[in-house]
Amino acid sequence: MKPTPAVAHTRPVFQWPLLSLSLSMLLAALGTSIVNVGLPTLAEAFDASFQRVQWVVIAYLLAITALIVSVGRLGDMLGRRRLLLGGIALFTLGSALCGLAPSLGLLIGARALQGVGAALMMALTMALVGEAVPKARTGSAMGLLGTMSAIGTALGPSLGGLLIDGFGWRAMFLIIVPMGLLTWLLAYRYLPAESPKPTFARSGFDLPGTVLLALTLGAYALAMTLGRGTFGSLNGALLLGAGVGLGLFIHVENRSASPLIRLGMMRDRNLSASLVMSVLVTSVMMATLVVGPFYLAQGLGLEALQVGLVLSVGPIVAALTGVPAGRLVDRFGARRITVAGLVAMVLGCLGLSTLPLAWGIVGYVAPMMVVTLGYALFQTANNTAVMAQVVQDQRGVTAGLLTLSRNLGLVSGASVLGAVFALGTGAALHPQAIADGTQLTFIVALALVAVALVIALVQRSR
Repeated sequence: MKPTPAVAHTRPVFQWPLLSLSLSMLLAALGTSIVNVGLPTLAEAFDASFQRVQWVVIAYLLAITALIVSVGRLGDMLGRRRLLLGGIALFTLGSALCGLAPSLGLLIGARALQGVGAALMMALTMALVGEAVPKARTGSAMGLLGTMSAIGTALGPSLGGLLIDGFGWRAMFLIIVPMGLLTWLLAYRYLPAESPKPTFARSGFDLPGTVLLALTLGAYALAMTLGRGTFGSLNGALLLGAGVGLGLFIHVENRSASPLIRLGMMRDRNLSASLVMSVLVTSVMMATLVVGPFYLAQGLGLEALQVGLVLSVGPIVAALTGVPAGRLVDRFGARRITVAGLVAMVLGCLGLSTLPLAWGIVGYVAPMMVVTLGYALFQTANNTAVMAQVVQDQRGVTAGLLTLSRNLGLVSGASVLGAVFALGTGAALHPQAIADGTQLTFIVALALVAVALVIALVQRSR
């Protein structure tokens, strides 16, 4: 008679923790995407230039990029559940402060606080999957997290626009507050309790390494985002500073008794290959977000509403694909699905570099759907492959590294492939120049995905 209640009890115990983790991932993605649509309104509300207003976006991304590895390590040492609850609380508080901010400077500061909370949520949500979900369902859980991230990304622009039109710009921040409170309550109630973590008291926290890594990543992110396509002396100085900071960080970590990142982890071929592939693939996905609007609006002459509808196709495909992709990973293994996803992305980039010139909007949408499908397969399989093998006390920092590789790919893709697009257009904005720049961009994107595919095939053969 005992198996029956055990089975009945297992199902909600499995589902409710996963729901809280899924909502946490959705909110972090929503915090990224909901603000972009409001930048013109913010510029008008605060009588500020676009260069100043863009810091509302940069502050959030900068906080995530600079802190994602450090907060993952803190989760390993202090307790992931405890820090995730703190992250959700910070994110919710930051959202409330954004909605109440009386000046642009305070809004930017509140966005940075919101980004700190988002960094905790992104790193620890993925790390907690191994504790909240049976190992045989890891792929499905990772797929669901990918789906929720895609839904948050897709929902942001439309929800933000609707709220601004109906209630003003403050509403796009305040709407997150009740959602954050609900997520916190679910996580507090249903995430499994943790035993005390004596590691922190025994070995301490690598504060020098944490500060150096945050400054290094911050300098790199600023070097790649400032100037909006122009690379000046300030960008060069920041990039040089990032290089020096990386060297100092490696030196400090080699001498630290309790390093933030055990550099020996990077000698793990599976982990290092997964991180490199993630950077390459997310760089390509960023190209679709940077180049796509220009091609659709100025190359094909679509109206703003039409451009928005076409751009929403990608996140919708990702949202519909995430859970099935996870099930495929559980059934066929992460390695096979990683290769399958990259093959699909190669075919999609090949289509994007050739078909739009002949088929117009259909020639763009069809291969874009293939690229997004391949990305969903790759992301789910790659994350599962890494997190299924990592040791217990390194889950947080490893999840942080995975998220960091994604963010570095996004900022690098926006800068590097944006420069490729500018080179292809020759600084002209007529339709043929835009088409030429789009073609060159996706030829380069095809080469990047091909490199990732070669890495995946080499890893599988080993």
